[in-house]
Amino acid sequence: MVSLADVEAARERIAAYAHRTPVMTSTLLDERAGRAVFFKCECFQRVGAFKFRGAMNALLQESGEAGVITHSSGNHAQALALAAKLRGARATVVMPDDSPKVKVAAVRAYGAEVVFSASTQEAREAKCAEIMAQTGATFVSPYDDDRIIAGAGTAALELVEAVPDLDTVVAPVGGGGLLSGTGVSVTGRIRARVYGAEPAVGDDAAQSMKLGRVVPSKSPKTLADGLRTGLSERTLAHLREHVTGIITVTEDEILAATWWILTRMKVVVEPSAAAAFAAVCSDQFPADARRVGVVLSGGNIDWPKLGPLLAAFQPT
Repeated sequence: MVSLADVEAARERIAAYAHRTPVMTSTLLDERAGRAVFFKCECFQRVGAFKFRGAMNALLQESGEAGVITHSSGNHAQALALAAKLRGARATVVMPDDSPKVKVAAVRAYGAEVVFSASTQEAREAKCAEIMAQTGATFVSPYDDDRIIAGAGTAALELVEAVPDLDTVVAPVGGGGLLSGTGVSVTGRIRARVYGAEPAVGDDAAQSMKLGRVVPSKSPKTLADGLRTGLSERTLAHLREHVTGIITVTEDEILAATWWILTRMKVVVEPSAAAAFAAVCSDQFPADARRVGVVLSGGNIDWPKLGPLLAAFQPT
């Protein structure tokens, strides 16, 4: 299990590389949520997402000359590519062959080699295993790694240091690395509850918490594409130790939260991140929560897909 000391060590380790992102507020969004909300804006992190924290923490603890490898079509791919570049290490990223061209270009721009595979989890893992056998590269998981969890937890550590009187903190949950690290940091520093936010169409984390075992993700079709991944045994153990519960939100709620943050705070936030604010506005959210921290996990938007939906959105 990752400890608060691990998170604090990760913060010192990555301090020269990662941005200390701002905590922002909005009177209008406070009114919409019915409580004071403090947004930790990881959309301003390098590569536009919290993922850089964990990737950098992991790469700073790698010494193998064969480099690192992962499979991802999202923020972890870019984070690992940049972290490897900064370390002068070789990075290979296995990406689904239907990945958006803009994401492929971004990974390559950070200096990583892109290898394509079929889009299934099994195909990506098989391709990684093949390359690892050939090159000796070390696999770095997007979430199932203590170094990744500790690095991710540094965002919440900065949040509770900036606003120490929070009573509740919310972070989105996919694979569970961010929420695990958030739970460790928050419960280790202040007396506050921690909740995860998850799309209702893919509520595997909520089910996993309820049943006490990992319920596999079925790769749901959701605007929050960064939250399609399921938990691991490692992340579930952290969630059961540090997290009060998971709040599920609808696609309409996720779109609305994205719209409000974009148009009222003028902060570019992806739906996966906005899901956390959607949870704060949900009827499921604890009524006694008055000062709430929200980890806005990233701001890498698939504009061709999301743009038309935002343009058609009618606020209520």
